[in-house]
Amino acid sequence: MEEPFRNGLYERSREQKVARWIAGVFGFYLVSIFLVPALMPADTVPELSGRANMLDYANEESWGNDEHLEGGQMGHNQSAHGGSFAWMELNPYYAFVYGFGDFNCHQKHERSWTINGNQMPVCVRDVGIFLGLTIGAWWFSRRGLNRWTLRDTFLTILPDSWMDSLYRVDRRMMAMLAIGLGMSLPLILDGGIQATTDYESVNPLRLATGVPFGFVISWFFASSLASRPIQFDGDARRVMLPAGARLMSEAPVTD
Repeated sequence: MEEPFRNGLYERSREQKVARWIAGVFGFYLVSIFLVPALMPADTVPELSGRANMLDYANEESWGNDEHLEGGQMGHNQSAHGGSFAWMELNPYYAFVYGFGDFNCHQKHERSWTINGNQMPVCVRDVGIFLGLTIGAWWFSRRGLNRWTLRDTFLTILPDSWMDSLYRVDRRMMAMLAIGLGMSLPLILDGGIQATTDYESVNPLRLATGVPFGFVISWFFASSLASRPIQFDGDARRVMLPAGARLMSEAPVTD
């Protein structure tokens, strides 16, 4: 007779589907930020310096192409850094990749890599974040299981033997929050100290702090989409948990 998975169910297609979609979306953009500057003619994208969550290089009249003071917190004299750049003049695929980067990233050239003489669409820290987002979702597709609640589903990518003691004293919510904080803290500290003091991080450290942050974000996102009480027919007692723990529900859940 077929053995159930660790959560008590006999299939995990939803967990795989959710995680693969997340990994596919973020993985597509991760590959694109390397591929697009490599495919573009050499020296097409100059040194950029914009603002996060703003469109600074959409066209020739955009903010990023102005002659800002050098050495400021945001922007620079674009004419002194290779001339203007307008991603709306690129083909749709290239424009999407650079437009998405323009809106989501400051694109400071000193914090970014260059490929084929073209600055990449996002900074090195964002490269690490997208790498982490992709790996985290991929790993959930391999190990993640629906265990009714977000916290219990989140913890399934770890071996149950590691979780036994936490379940005996019901510290799984604390464990989820501690993992999230622990994987986010390196980025928060490195970026926060850099933003508020004269400290200037280095690109390898930016990459290294971005990966765990992205990993835990996609891990949490995949867990939130994969946790589905309806797969247990609304009966929480069917959920298998570490250390023989059981969920309890007052009434069946219907969809």
